[in-house]
Amino acid sequence: MSQSLEFLWFMVFVILLCGYAILDGFDLGVGMLHLFSKKDVERRLMLNSIGPVWDGNEVWLITAGGALFAGFPEAYATLCSSFYGFIMVFLCGIIFRAVAIEFRSKQPMAWWRWMWDAFFSLASLIIAGALGLILGNLIRGIPLDSDFEFIGTIADQITFYDLLVSVMTIALFIMHGSIFLLMKTEGEFHDKIRKKVNPFIIFFIMSYAVTTTATLIWFPHMVEAIRERQIFFLIAIINMLAIANIPREINKGRDGRAFLSSCMNILCLLILFGIGTFPNIIRAINDPVGNSLTIYNAAASNTTLQILLLISAIGIPMVLSYTIMIYYIFHGKVKLESTSY
Repeated sequence: MSQSLEFLWFMVFVILLCGYAILDGFDLGVGMLHLFSKKDVERRLMLNSIGPVWDGNEVWLITAGGALFAGFPEAYATLCSSFYGFIMVFLCGIIFRAVAIEFRSKQPMAWWRWMWDAFFSLASLIIAGALGLILGNLIRGIPLDSDFEFIGTIADQITFYDLLVSVMTIALFIMHGSIFLLMKTEGEFHDKIRKKVNPFIIFFIMSYAVTTTATLIWFPHMVEAIRERQIFFLIAIINMLAIANIPREINKGRDGRAFLSSCMNILCLLILFGIGTFPNIIRAINDPVGNSLTIYNAAASNTTLQILLLISAIGIPMVLSYTIMIYYIFHGKVKLESTSY
């Protein structure tokens, strides 16, 4: 029963991460694409495409962090102390991004708006890049001692492979955001975005292919579970089909279906990450067997996990309901009004 509770709570944590990556991924992508447009009206359209939802999307990150803290406190402590620098940069990106969105329309001067637009794009890039670096380290593993404390340096956390994963994450969110903009815009700006989407898709596919090849060559532990249970290979096939379907749907003008395929791509990538690292939460590269933090040795007590699952059974449907309601209310094409950013 204990192991079942730990596995279930790990599943809850992964679901929350998937929700964050899918929802905040597209507005990070929109942020990184912000400076591609030179006209102020186009930048306003981009901002207002995510205006009603960007702050709600970040709720999924908060709940995922809370789930890790409550369910796997040892892993939370090690993660925060090991990646303190990355996390602080990440938080600064979130703060500057929010400030930029709110401040850029407070003054009419062109230099004022350009300055906050630059902060908005840079912050979005920093957030996506930091997430990729952390993800790369979790795949590769970090040096831990017997007390599960980080014993490496910053040089151990920024390797060639970590940078590959970071670039792939940036490319993924840019593609995801550009497809979202296709759904939310119309007219001349919509046509301009459509011409840029395919290069963004190619950029992601190339970075994905290189990163996957590097993972298979350097970190075979990521495919051990798939080798043992071949049913998991279906997820990789679904992922490839989802990626292949994105340009197909875009070329046929079915932007909504292309966005759903992009969402499926992100979902499959995170599921494959979870399968590859399971049961590790933080893998010790120096001693994977003895020093790694798993869902078993990092979990809270059974009573705590039972209470947490009860809370999540109530809380997650509420978050989902709120998210669905907001997206339903603000669905459709973006229109600039007097109250717009």
